[in-house]
Amino acid sequence: MNTSNITNYKPKEFAELLNVTVKTLQRWDREKTLVANRTPTNRRYYTYDQYLQFKGIGKDADSRKIVIYTRVSTRNQTDDLENQVDFFQQYVNAKGLIVDEIIRDYGSGLNYNRKI
Repeated sequence: MNTSNITNYKPKEFAELLNVTVKTLQRWDREKTLVANRTPTNRRYYTYDQYLQFKGIGKDADSRKIVIYTRVSTRNQTDDLENQVDFFQQYVNAKGLIVDEIIRDYGSGLNYNRKI
């Protein structure tokens, strides 16, 4: 079933989308687990937003962070490291995102006894 441009679903369509039965949807509606919308004639229908919310895909549920990780081999390459940071910040800003954290790494693979 192609669901790319459907905004409202009949119970049978929505049940197929969630891989459950219509009876399960009816039970969930009674138990307030997944409440159906109603037409003026009291018919059940579901929306794509309900699907996203049920699957936990909603925009509000996205708790990922944007992290920039940069690395150079030695502290003498600090200018190169800052160039990397500037480049990635411009890239992230162009995508309309906000950086949560910047990690700068100096030669982590060279010295296993280094201070952290």
